[in-house]
Amino acid sequence: MPAIDLDRAWKLHPQVSVRPEPFGALVYHFGTRTLSFLKDRTLLAVVDSLADHPSARAACAAAGVTEPELPRYAQALATLARSSMLVERS
Repeated sequence: MPAIDLDRAWKLHPQVSVRPEPFGALVYHFGTRTLSFLKDRTLLAVVDSLADHPSARAACAAAGVTEPELPRYAQALATLARSSMLVERS
């Protein structure tokens, strides 16, 4: 499974909608009709703030993700990128 480059800038795909829920969030891609679940509020905070930070690593740090937790969040972000929920910012 390819990893995501945490040192690059990412954002939600323009056709993606995020609906916060008590468990995290529902993420729906209107173009691919794909539904994903964010299973915790911290991951939601990371995804919501990606466009506001120079890198995914910075978004993770701002959301309070610790260095030992980073691989788990990187894996979740990579899954979202593979499903076109996230796209790299230019």
